[in-house]
Amino acid sequence: MTLPLDGRLVLVTGASRGIGAAIASRIAALGAVVVRVARSEMPTLPRALDYRCDLADPIQRAEVLHRIRQECGLPWAVVNNAGAFLLAPIEQTSDELLREQVVINLEVPFAIARAFLPEMRERGIGRHVLIGSVADHRAFPENSAYSASKFAARGMHEVLLEEFRGTGVNCTLVSPGPTDTTAWDPFDPDARAGFTPRASMLHPADIADAVAWVLTRPARITVDWVRLGPA
Repeated sequence: MTLPLDGRLVLVTGASRGIGAAIASRIAALGAVVVRVARSEMPTLPRALDYRCDLADPIQRAEVLHRIRQECGLPWAVVNNAGAFLLAPIEQTSDELLREQVVINLEVPFAIARAFLPEMRERGIGRHVLIGSVADHRAFPENSAYSASKFAARGMHEVLLEEFRGTGVNCTLVSPGPTDTTAWDPFDPDARAGFTPRASMLHPADIADAVAWVLTRPARITVDWVRLGPA
């Protein structure tokens, strides 16, 4: 039986845990050959091609992107998932914390899209999926740096959607609401008024299912934006 993504080469960043690990596992089950990039060790996944790298470091990033292109070839799809999360009032958000959010949530996906999408356009087929957040279109207290970076990333996506429209390269933004991952561990949302309890949050598998759905749509269909939230 042929699987929907049989033999497709898909790059997933931030694939060691949480949403990224769930996406990698889900699309591998659909037959994809998954190129995983992460700072930390990644769980065992058959046929995965793994690269350890701190994508926030521009030298490491350039090296790993070159290696992937040389050793794996041009991906059929890129899932730009690597990200950082921060909750802090603006007066407690230093320039350094702001830069960290912007580097991981904007500079990194920008650099990865730039590295692969132009060649996908020349080939005439490809997919780019950017994992955003509910905070890329809604404002929340203590989200100034995180939301600024995510709003900017959504702006990047909307431009890519127009730049690559009609080229065979389909671009999708997936914006999940609160998702139960280790990113929440330092903040204890269960103890904060107005926050979604972790038991009611989305699961990483929910976002993975959405990404798998996007990647298995016919090439003639562009899914520009998927928003997910707890019931």
